[in-house]
Amino acid sequence: MTPKRKQRMIFVIVLVVGFGAATALALFAFQSNLLYFYSPSQIEAGEVATDQMFRLGGLVVEGSVARHADGVTTSFDLTDTADSITVSYTGLLPDLFREGQGIVAQGKINTDGVFIAQEVLAKHDENYMPPELAEALQAAGGSHPESIPKTQ
Repeated sequence: MTPKRKQRMIFVIVLVVGFGAATALALFAFQSNLLYFYSPSQIEAGEVATDQMFRLGGLVVEGSVARHADGVTTSFDLTDTADSITVSYTGLLPDLFREGQGIVAQGKINTDGVFIAQEVLAKHDENYMPPELAEALQAAGGSHPESIPKTQ
């Protein structure tokens, strides 16, 4: 093998190894930043770890919204018409947030089984529903806010 050919071979090997390492690092970074969507039924089934960040979607149960004494923390129940989970959020809720409204919240489950939201997103009109939320509601047997259970 000539020295020039050997140099080219080394260059190609270094290039392939470098490209492979860059791809592996990019995929690792991408995987650690993914936020999966879950419904209350999936959480009740135990599909989510307590330290995992994810998105939770559902409909706000009528009569479940409670504002705490600090004036900033709100808790409410979120349902997919089959199961419900309590959500706690500290901050200002979106203007479109209300009971019976479809929302998506981002956060983690604490050890008590309460979803601690870091962000709450409300749908922008009465006809729109995020596709993930619509699929979760259909899988649970409901489809529209009229099917939301009301708390007494």
